[in-house]
Amino acid sequence: MNSRIQWGKAAPEAFKAMMGMEQAVGKCGLESSLLELVRLRASQLNGCAYCVNMHANDARKAGETEARLQTLCVWEETKLFTPRERAALAWVESLTLLSIQHAPQDQYQTLLEHFSEAEVVNLTLAIATINAWNRFGVGFAMTPE
Repeated sequence: MNSRIQWGKAAPEAFKAMMGMEQAVGKCGLESSLLELVRLRASQLNGCAYCVNMHANDARKAGETEARLQTLCVWEETKLFTPRERAALAWVESLTLLSIQHAPQDQYQTLLEHFSEAEVVNLTLAIATINAWNRFGVGFAMTPE
């Protein structure tokens, strides 16, 4: 890949803003295992090698199983994910592929069966945040070290 700017050094206020969003996600009360699945799935969809590597490793450190990590990209085809996780993963895909899926009402209704209104907002923040990180990662050709 071509060498691109180190965006966090070039624009520290942008990095600070991103870290502020990440800190809010960290305090939102959603279980860390779910947040790692959300981060990993969005990063897979966005093709962010840096984030896929980081979040797969973070999920392993948090106790995630290899079977679940290996089948996350085909989560709909397995029974390894809970109904709550499945609702979240569907929402991840809809919001990450927004121009294609448009956040359908049936997915939103399913979310409300498994998450409180505040949790839906916080889940949406987590999805928006990882999608923003992915844009920096892909845009500046970040790769795993």
